[in-house]
Amino acid sequence: MTKTISIIGSGFSSLAASCYLAQQGNKVIIYEKNPTIGGRARQFKKDGFTFDMGPSWYWMPDVFERFFQDFNKKPSDYYELVKLNPAYRVYFGINDFISIYDNLAAIKNTFEEIEKGSGQKLETFINQAKSNYDIAIKDLVYRPGISPLELITKETALKLNQFLGNVSADIRKKFKNKKLIQILEFPVLFLGAKPTKTPSFYNFMNYADFGLGTWHPKTGMFDVIRGIEKLALELGVTIKTNSPIEKIIVENKTAAGIVINGEIIKSDIILSGADYQHTETLLEKEHRAYSDNYWESRIFAPSSLLFFIGFNKKIENISHHALFFDTDFDQHAIDIYDKPKWPKEPLFYANFPSKTDLTCAPDGMETGFFLIPLAPGIEDNQSLREEYFEKIITRFEQLTEQEIRNNIIFKESFCKNDFVQHYNAYKGNAYGMANTLLQTAFLRPKLKSKKVHNLYFTGQLTVPGPGVPPALISGKLAAELIQKSLRS
Repeated sequence: MTKTISIIGSGFSSLAASCYLAQQGNKVIIYEKNPTIGGRARQFKKDGFTFDMGPSWYWMPDVFERFFQDFNKKPSDYYELVKLNPAYRVYFGINDFISIYDNLAAIKNTFEEIEKGSGQKLETFINQAKSNYDIAIKDLVYRPGISPLELITKETALKLNQFLGNVSADIRKKFKNKKLIQILEFPVLFLGAKPTKTPSFYNFMNYADFGLGTWHPKTGMFDVIRGIEKLALELGVTIKTNSPIEKIIVENKTAAGIVINGEIIKSDIILSGADYQHTETLLEKEHRAYSDNYWESRIFAPSSLLFFIGFNKKIENISHHALFFDTDFDQHAIDIYDKPKWPKEPLFYANFPSKTDLTCAPDGMETGFFLIPLAPGIEDNQSLREEYFEKIITRFEQLTEQEIRNNIIFKESFCKNDFVQHYNAYKGNAYGMANTLLQTAFLRPKLKSKKVHNLYFTGQLTVPGPGVPPALISGKLAAELIQKSLRS
């Protein structure tokens, strides 16, 4: 029997879920508060420049392949991928950077040149990371986080000690060079927590990095959003933008509809891919599964200060992706997680997609995206944004030995207040809830409401967690729970 399913939000999780639910023959309608789809993965265009506003790293290509395979499709049916070489550079000082190339053999050589004996240690470490990847990404993350028993398998029982240790300690046992340690700790930052707070098992992110490589959709990450949108439309999904949800209607403890611009829209099932905490504020208090104290007690992934910049010349001495680790890595982590404040000397990330995609900037020009990770919930104002732009642009010029500030055509910023305004993000978080040991799997907010029948959730605050591949998986998990309830 066909059911009417209303989906709140149009990010990766919502779009993915819509495809699965429409495939089952349901009437699926997505409601997006913003003028364009994509959630944090929206696209921004200005003066001939094109920017991905959020995710810019295409990792774990097998997860995307598995998603499209569920519909007898391939990613190449919807977008083209380019493997980056180098995948990225990490800058530590003037004329002091390490390039991470597109294959493990080359990366081993790089490590060996820096620390004798580290090449073989790296191969052993990545083999272990691959083993964990095969367990986690091919199996565990496709479980709905209902019971702790989901984590108990023959394979995980053999790796119990890896849930008790942490990534940082493991890396330091094997490698001594500070630069190599920071490069190996970097991938778990995508999970939203400090390496010292991330279970050893999560070293599978290192395999995602060194083993599978870094890819780029030919004209940007929004290609993926457009691809999934096209698939959704082919399956019969309806998408409505400029449709902010004002209230979720509950009748007899059952979700019955939503209110948009004063209009009541009846629904058999409601699935929210919007911020989980915000979604519960659309319910009366007695219907909320998680209290204000609960959300306050959670460890959230960082917010970010972003800059979208159009340059009137090509930028030299830089790669598509670049990490600037020329300041104290550990202190910046303290300023995010332990004593939240604006970091005195922040690490930052720069992305120049026009190095790969010539369509995203006018001829002879460059598209630049800069990001500083910040503690969620801290003060945000224009003065602070400008102060920190000056910090990073000065260091960028010094480290890459060139002047670029006078070549800026325009500069747009996006920070905590914007994450709240545009995405209703709790404390302005950019990446959701951190994947710490006590915020993993069944310990995360549930996909299915504990208090309201026919109300479901998907996205980065529930399982599996932060990141684009987990978002796709979350959409599938939520859709499977809904399908199971409809069959029962």
